[in-house]
Amino acid sequence: MRTQNMNRDWIATARTLSQALPYLQRYEGAVVVVKFGGHAMGDDEAMETFARDIVLMRQVGGNPVIVHGGGPMINEMLDRLDIKSEFVKGKRVTDEATVEVVEMVLSGRINKRIVQAISSQGGKGVGLSGKDANLMICEPTDPSLGLVGTPVDCDTTILRAMFAADIIPVIAPLGMGRNGETFNVNGDTAAGAIAAALKADRLLLLTDVAGVKNANGEVMTELTASQIREWTADGTIAGGMIPKTETALMAIEGGVRAAVILDGRAPNATLLELFTEHGAGSIIRKG
Repeated sequence: MRTQNMNRDWIATARTLSQALPYLQRYEGAVVVVKFGGHAMGDDEAMETFARDIVLMRQVGGNPVIVHGGGPMINEMLDRLDIKSEFVKGKRVTDEATVEVVEMVLSGRINKRIVQAISSQGGKGVGLSGKDANLMICEPTDPSLGLVGTPVDCDTTILRAMFAADIIPVIAPLGMGRNGETFNVNGDTAAGAIAAALKADRLLLLTDVAGVKNANGEVMTELTASQIREWTADGTIAGGMIPKTETALMAIEGGVRAAVILDGRAPNATLLELFTEHGAGSIIRKG
């Protein structure tokens, strides 16, 4: 029901939309690969908010691609099925029994949940994995880890066809080996490889921290590839942030214009990063 009373919230909303215009124009037709997983997936409300943001991105002319993870859900299912895991240097060994569960959880339960959330917001989401249409051809990352793969070739033909059909791809990080094997691929690695193959404008890595911090613990809003390498060497960047920044560097070196590490738990994080002046995380550029 319309009313003649205008409050400050509505006025602020209108002002925000007006200020977003140049950014909306900037990303029209742009490819944005979003790694979605872990804590960022959160509960049903977080999923709904994320899906609405992605549908809006598509509605204003962007080409979002979602690559998701699902480690906690995989662990839960392995426990339920009483499938024991071995670890080498802290990484799970993926044997044939484990990769069957990984595929079931990633391509089934998680992938379809995200697709359903997008559909509920009026978008056209279609789920697939890196095994479909030769999207991700992989080689073993380390023989001691079994069926854990690293993408060596990405065919993005199917994704470009989806863009033309106004479809939002939702990709489970599984790859195909040259001999037909199924490989489990780290979600960040898969997102970086697909972003590089698409020469994406942005790679957004949603995580559970606000961004990359300097030696004083302050989140840096802008970084160069050389700074990332320097801070990794001196220990400023450590722990779980290392694989995130390594993925960002790989993507940038592969042709992505910029990668952003941001807190996926923050409401509307992707919209804040793309369509506002201040952004929402640490943006990493080549130079």
